[in-house]
Amino acid sequence: MTRTQKTAFILVAIVAVILGLTVQRVLSGRSGADQAALVDAGIILLPQARTVPDLKMTDQNGEPVAVDQLKDKWTLVFLGYTYCPDICPATLAQLRQIKGELPKDVAGRLRVVLVSVDPDRDTPEQLKKYLAYFDKDFIGLNAPVNQLKTLANALSIPFIPADTRKPGYTVDHSGNLALLGPDGKQHGFIRAPLNVKKLSERLPGLLAL
Repeated sequence: MTRTQKTAFILVAIVAVILGLTVQRVLSGRSGADQAALVDAGIILLPQARTVPDLKMTDQNGEPVAVDQLKDKWTLVFLGYTYCPDICPATLAQLRQIKGELPKDVAGRLRVVLVSVDPDRDTPEQLKKYLAYFDKDFIGLNAPVNQLKTLANALSIPFIPADTRKPGYTVDHSGNLALLGPDGKQHGFIRAPLNVKKLSERLPGLLAL
């Protein structure tokens, strides 16, 4: 990664932190204790839901998926990739653990989506094989880099496209998750690193809404 790319990545991350510090003060309709508990668990809700771009991607079964049609459930969107050496497998393992600790009816209202930031290597077959190690219901999505950039910008979850000419390349990306509501809009973030215990305690109340 060049110095310019690193600077851009850091600036975007700083903006995300500032946004989080701002919106944590304006969680509408919740008591101060509720707000504090959500923020302590790493859940940052936006003051106003954001519309998700109308993008067509391909899932791990080779089927088309419209990102703005991820509705009817709460959805956690993670931008990562299957060849990631650390953040991605750790995050997916934590999400599997969190889902397993939720009451069954609550877990049924939660969808986990991995959007690959490495479309060259993360074919549908690769995504399907990889996600099977974590949870058969996790969804993997693949799309061209230009569409990935559009989604990342809309969700305020940064990544830097890799130089795919280099063997064994890695992709710099955020560990934060985007939180989409049953209406298909973005309602907030879950900050990295994930706290399994606190998220397992706070998500049932949020997913009940």
